[in-house]
Amino acid sequence: MYNQITANKRNTWDLLILFIVFFLGLGYVFGFAYTGDKDQSLGLMGFFGIGAILYAIFSYYMAGKITLAIAHAKEIEKKDNFQLFTTVENLCIAAGIPTPKIYLIDDTALNAFATGRDPKHAAVAITKGLLAQLEKPELEGVMAHELSHIVNYDIRLQSITVALIGMVALLSDIFIRTVFRTKRSSGSKGNSQAIFLLVGIVLALLSPLIAQVMHLAISRQREYLADASGALLTRFPEGLARALEKISVDKEPLEVANKATAHLYIENPLRNEKGIKWLNNLFSTHPPIADRIARLKEMAV
Repeated sequence: MYNQITANKRNTWDLLILFIVFFLGLGYVFGFAYTGDKDQSLGLMGFFGIGAILYAIFSYYMAGKITLAIAHAKEIEKKDNFQLFTTVENLCIAAGIPTPKIYLIDDTALNAFATGRDPKHAAVAITKGLLAQLEKPELEGVMAHELSHIVNYDIRLQSITVALIGMVALLSDIFIRTVFRTKRSSGSKGNSQAIFLLVGIVLALLSPLIAQVMHLAISRQREYLADASGALLTRFPEGLARALEKISVDKEPLEVANKATAHLYIENPLRNEKGIKWLNNLFSTHPPIADRIARLKEMAV
């Protein structure tokens, strides 16, 4: 577990560095595709680099708040739900972390998530629908799962990638739209500029997809880890398994969720299972819930 926490901290900084390097490269390719001038391309690369650094800092400190705002989550106090608060507090004592802020989502769908940047700046959120459905051992299992994301520093990397992947997609979309709306005669471009334009288009088309697939693959493994960590925290894997069984039969999508935040939840809130199975698994935010339940029940044996 300590190795995983260290790896998650390192992965956060790796992600931020790669994000900045990607923006530098993107700035140069886009600049040369537009102007054909190396000096102007380097200038645009520097502009993109400064923007990436500022945006990375913003994402690091604000991604958690943005995620809670997107989910329309409302912070509650102990007097609002004594059982939920005491459950989280007791688990935090066992986990050795401060009690995070607790939020409720006014939705009947069954789901929950954790967010923030570290255990001192974290929050857990649960829908009213899930809170109403769970018995005490099941609630402990769900909260232990979410707190495990905090203990393992998953929340930092997950929250930042919500913002970063969205920015990659936005810039790629801007480039594609600009390319096809800008009228230029092909004779005004040199061969090298035409090549860079082609590379830029390919990069703009593929970058969001590649970033998303890689991120989803990492997210699925972290869900397995959080299940196991949560079960170890409560010493009762059956509680989380039963909670996941209830969540699995709920077919109601969470209205406040979207593709940018879906990976944060304990189970895919979009409820889209149509299509080819292997393709669904590739682009799924979570591992199959049946596999997660089976693993938990094996732990209980």
